[in-house]
Amino acid sequence: MQTKESALNAILEQGILPLFFYENPEVSLEVVKTLYQAGIRTLEYTNRGPAALENFKFLKKELSELYPDLHLGIGTIKTVDQAEAFIEAGANYIVCPIVNPAVGDLTHEAGLLWIPGCFTPTEIHTAQQHQAALIKIFPANVLGPAFLSSIKELFAGQLFMPTGGVELEEENFRTWFEAGVCAVGMGSKLISKDIMVNRKYDTLHELTLKAIGLAKASRP
Repeated sequence: MQTKESALNAILEQGILPLFFYENPEVSLEVVKTLYQAGIRTLEYTNRGPAALENFKFLKKELSELYPDLHLGIGTIKTVDQAEAFIEAGANYIVCPIVNPAVGDLTHEAGLLWIPGCFTPTEIHTAQQHQAALIKIFPANVLGPAFLSSIKELFAGQLFMPTGGVELEEENFRTWFEAGVCAVGMGSKLISKDIMVNRKYDTLHELTLKAIGLAKASRP
């Protein structure tokens, strides 16, 4: 059974959270299959286009029997209406670029994991007040590991995950994990538009193996 706890544990165990959106549902499915075959057991599909909801429903239908142990989350959720639609479509967790407490409350009521995006200590505090077990530091390339190092003592015990511009490089991974993150979000630096447009699934498989390996090697 997939729960709030199992979704969180899957992200922590993996050390990376792949995230992507593509207009073509069949290509989206092949991307997920490739990620799974490389060892991924949880990922975030992003609500980045008009086809996102129907694509998500298609993925849930295809993947539920194929990979019953896969946690499929939805990202780029900013409103209650969006959250309701994707929860109804079977999202295993909700990821946001912002802190919308109403979305957090709705997600908790559904028994799901809520991962809000934060840019300031005030936003982190607000997210904590609404029981965010995992907080997304976003955009990570603007804030940088030094930001997290300087504020993490203010929020002892809080789990953080940078997303947005994390580089698929040993030094970048190591610096983030040394700063205190529990996982890193990987979007276009892992699943590039070139990979999806040109169906470079072998390349994606290799890069995913590399990312998982870097996450494991970078943990303190």
